Amino acid sequence: MSWSFQRTTPISHYHQRKSGLLQRLHIDATLLILLISLSSIGILILMSSGHEDIGLLQRQATRLGIAFFAMLVVAQIPPHALKIFAPWLFLVGTLLLLGVLFMGDIGKGAQRWLDLGFFRFQPSELLKLATPMMVAWYLAERRLPPSIKHIVFATVFIAIPTVLIAKQPDLGTAILIASSGLAVLFLAGISWRLIMGVIAVGAGLAPVLWSFMKEYQKQRVLTFISPEDDPLGAGYHIIQSKIAIGSGGVYGKGWMNGSQARLEFLPESSTDFIFAVFSEEFGLIGCIVLLTIYLLIFVRSIYIAIQAQDTFSRLLAGSLSFTFFIYLFVNVAMVTGLLPVVGVPLPLVSYGGTSMVTLLIGFGILMSIHTHRKLLSS
Repeated sequence: MSWSFQRTTPISHYHQRKSGLLQRLHIDATLLILLISLSSIGILILMSSGHEDIGLLQRQATRLGIAFFAMLVVAQIPPHALKIFAPWLFLVGTLLLLGVLFMGDIGKGAQRWLDLGFFRFQPSELLKLATPMMVAWYLAERRLPPSIKHIVFATVFIAIPTVLIAKQPDLGTAILIASSGLAVLFLAGISWRLIMGVIAVGAGLAPVLWSFMKEYQKQRVLTFISPEDDPLGAGYHIIQSKIAIGSGGVYGKGWMNGSQARLEFLPESSTDFIFAVFSEEFGLIGCIVLLTIYLLIFVRSIYIAIQAQDTFSRLLAGSLSFTFFIYLFVNVAMVTGLLPVVGVPLPLVSYGGTSMVTLLIGFGILMSIHTHRKLLSS
């Protein structure tokens, strides 16, 4: 008995020290492992979709390092401090969006960037976090479920950045920001009768909204309905994407053996359509594994939201969790032809910089909410 005790005690102390270190760094180990696993898969598939471009891989690895560092930094900020900063962050973000509207840089037909001389950035990324924080801050101080008056005010906070970003135009980001704010409203307990009423009104206004859409946005909707009408033009992306996904079969063609991306039939193979590349190379089985990792991240995030100690933290954590899920849903649905193409990347897998940093900062907020809760309850 004594020999067994001596053998297990050092291991037990090791795990305690490891757990204590993560606790002091305000890191949730489960979430960290899942995020690293997902990011590793992203690097793996980028090697194939990017035609073994070492520079592309180095840039993605660098951005991942910056994003994980930002997550670690944000995890140290306690939830009560995030609550204090929320309205100021929203105000600064809105002013920056106005700056983009009047003096932003134009690229690829869109005016989305601010050039500060030493670097360019998209203020819309800041609003992906600031908007749900602002709505959660506002509703946390009110009685829940919110009254019609408070719902109207919260909707204004959501509408301001959504409209400004849609005017850039950046429909994909506008949808994500609107979704993040509406998720807070949903979690605050608004009635289903009101939700269904809003959906009905939105459906009735669809013809009016159509008249305000830009020509390329209308083309995306028409392509979504019938991509075969223009197989070499507007429908080319989605047709090639479906071919790649279908050709993967059950087991896939094998890593770096996909033809659609490597022979350059599939456009945007490293960004918006990277899920099609993954599906072709790893097949149905690989997709199930990838989506399971996403599901586990979502479930863990929802668990953190449920365990949060105050209303602001619960609303914010729940919103960030659902926003991550919406990222995934919109991208996969877009690539498989279930939604129009709106330019939303596959979270932590697609090549990119700013969106990746924003996503991991969101997970840093989730970790802060969870680990600081543990400290308060211990």
